[in-house]
Amino acid sequence: MTMLLLHGALGARTQLDALASLISRRQTVHQVEFEGHGETPHRDRPFTVDGFVENVISAMDAAGLSKVDVFGYSLGGYVGLALALARPERVSTITTLGTKFEWNADVAASLVTRLRKVDAPEPLHERTTDFLTRLGERPPLGRTELARIHHRVRIMVGDRDATVSVEESAAAYRQLPSGELMVLPRTTHPMEQVDAYRLADILIELAS
Repeated sequence: MTMLLLHGALGARTQLDALASLISRRQTVHQVEFEGHGETPHRDRPFTVDGFVENVISAMDAAGLSKVDVFGYSLGGYVGLALALARPERVSTITTLGTKFEWNADVAASLVTRLRKVDAPEPLHERTTDFLTRLGERPPLGRTELARIHHRVRIMVGDRDATVSVEESAAAYRQLPSGELMVLPRTTHPMEQVDAYRLADILIELAS
């Protein structure tokens, strides 16, 4: 089974290159870049979760991938879960890391402020701000939606993540019929600070 890697907000496929290199030693890996990120052109439409799910399905179709194990970092985890909800037959297992589940207007505003410190092109910042604001107003993955995802899902969060709390991750895990929760010790939110070797081992174990 191919492992599909999905990057975070303001990121790009290169954000997960180190992880992909480690996993590829034992498993086939495919990376997807969301529209308007990295080198992938922006489409003439606002960023939406449904649009990112469409990006993933199109990339899978182009690569001839009928079904995959999904790993999503931050926003990528949210998109991976939305993919499983929309097209359950295309997904085997899902692992998320540092994915935000608790959304409201205040949370979105706070996250926008944090992401403003990230170096990224201004158009990407503007589209992401609009996306997060709308996500805070109407998040597509609430308790009801999570309860409809019957895949094996492992929710991972760092014990020192200042963006995503262990509590909200645990609350999401409890809604998933086949959910698991893993708290990574001495781990913060930025992907570049995560132990890629340990993460690769965890992902390969889950998919085996």
